[in-house]
Parts: sequence; C-alpha cells; structure tokens
Amino acid sequence: MDETEASPVATLCIEDWTQAPWRKLEQHVYRLQKRIYKAQARGNVKAVHSLQRLLMKSQAARLLAVRRVTQDNHGKKTAGVDGVKAVGPLIRLLFVTRLRTPEVITAQPVRRVYIPKPGKPHESRPLGIPVLLDRAHQALAKLALEPQWEARFEPDSYGFRPGRSCHDAIEALFKHVVFAPKYVLDADIKGCFDNIAIPALLTKVDATPALRRAIRAWLYAGVMDNGTLTPTTSGVPQGGVISPVLTNVALHGLQTAVESAYVRRGHAGRTAPRPWPPGSPTIPGSWTSYCITRCRSRPGSPHPILSAVADRPKPLLPRSPHDHA
Repeated sequence: MDETEASPVATLCIEDWTQAPWRKLEQHVYRLQKRIYKAQARGNVKAVHSLQRLLMKSQAARLLAVRRVTQDNHGKKTAGVDGVKAVGPLIRLLFVTRLRTPEVITAQPVRRVYIPKPGKPHESRPLGIPVLLDRAHQALAKLALEPQWEARFEPDSYGFRPGRSCHDAIEALFKHVVFAPKYVLDADIKGCFDNIAIPALLTKVDATPALRRAIRAWLYAGVMDNGTLTPTTSGVPQGGVISPVLTNVALHGLQTAVESAYVRRGHAGRTAPRPWPPGSPTIPGSWTSYCITRCRSRPGSPHPILSAVADRPKPLLPRSPHDHA
C-alpha cells in the first residue's frame, strides 16, 4: 500500500484536463482494483475496506469517474434536477476537487424520465436521472465496490458484469443443452429495480461506513416528477451509475436459494432436500431481473423447480401479489 501511495500517478497534479495521462491513470486504478479483488478472494475484509478508501481518495480514480460521466457515457448530455449537462474541462476539474471530500456532497433527488419499453409500445419504463456530480460520485463508488463483489458473485451470472455479455450467457446455455434434451424455465422478476428493500441491501452491501452512507443517501434522495418531490421508500433508480451493481448485489444468492429449495422425492413417498444430482436445474444464464434455468423432466409433469422458484421469495425483494417469477 505504501508503494501505491508513493507512486508518481498518485501524487500527480492535473491542471489541464486535455493533458491528463489517461492510460497511466487507468493502469493505476486497475492495480488497486486487482488488489481489492484478491483481498476479497482471500476473505480479508479489513484489507478490502482499506483499499477501497485508498481508491476513492485517489486522484486517478476521481479523474476517471468524472470522465466516465461527462465524456464517455451516452447520457453525458442528460441533465438532472439542477439542469447541468455537457460541462467543460474547468467544471470537470471542479468535480474532481469536490470528490476529494465526498462527505460534504449532499445527494440530490433524481429526475423522473419515462422511456418506451422495447417491444411494448403502450408501456413505459421509469428512469431516475441523478445530477452530474452525484453520477460522478456514484462512478467513483462503483470503481471501489465492483471488484469486491466480482470476487463474490456466482460464476453463472452475466447481467451487468464487466467483461461479460448476453452472448456469454447464450454460449453457457448452449453448452448445457446441446448434448441432451432439457426443459427450460424462463423466469422474470417484475419490477426488480423498483422493489428492492433498501435496508436489507445496505446491510448486505458490506462496504465501508462512508460508502454505505453515500449509497443510503442516493437511495433515499427522492424522485422529482413534474415538479413534485416524492420520497423514496424502496428500490434503486434505473439510470444511476451504481444501480446495476447494487441490483446484482441484491440478487446475489438467487442460485443458492433455488438450489436449496429444490426437493426430490425419496423412498416411501418422503420428500427431503438432497444435493443436486448431475443434470439437475442450474442457472447458467441470468440477467439483473431475468433468469433462465434448464432442467430434466418428463413432458407434462410438474417439476419441483417450478414451484420452488414461484413460492420462494426473491433475495431482498418483498413479497407482493403483483410479483411473479
């Protein structure tokens, strides 16, 4: 850690945005993220939190976070409730300076925007657009939080994971079903982003106290819809930079929950949970609110996995008559 703090990149003073050594900054942040990943893989939570604090104080990480939301992202010209958008180099450097003391940044409400759902012209998807400074702060938190949870996520999860895409999930499904006929359970969690229980998520996120306070402030900041401020009681805003990571954290453990709910009928009509035999249901492909499970069963016979997924509550999602699996 001392070597990282003494590195030239860590003490670099950036006064001209256009002259920043982006390649060296990316390498510096990547090394810190790799150390967070390895510390979490070892189970050293104290080292993980120490490295997360070091990364969030790093100027390299702050510069990359600001560049991500003001230059790289497609929503760089989308304003929040303050109307600020498409900022120039001087404002970007001001954001970098303000992120040095994130505890004094007050989370602003998100601006409600409705977009049409693909394939459903009569339905719309509500988005919550944070202000640019909050987006930069969330991008900085994502740099610290993502490597920690990448070391913990299930290997068969593909939604919003760095270096993974839907094509990887398709390949995994193909490898599972190509050699023998199988039945597929297609499950969708209705209103996944909007129904996540915030207290349970904050308990599960396992971050530093400062990072947990920042996440709590973003989730409870409220929603501004046509000039009306509505308090937030549950869910994560679709449109936030850190929202996909938080949703994956909330859904982490879904595969274990499904496996533990799988019941196989034993001798003399008794049923008891048993270890999954070869060819039993798994989740080779899963997205944030969407999962596919393949299983072997006889045509027309109800498979235990169907009732198990339908009856078991989703991780960190409250039971609701409108929810379905």
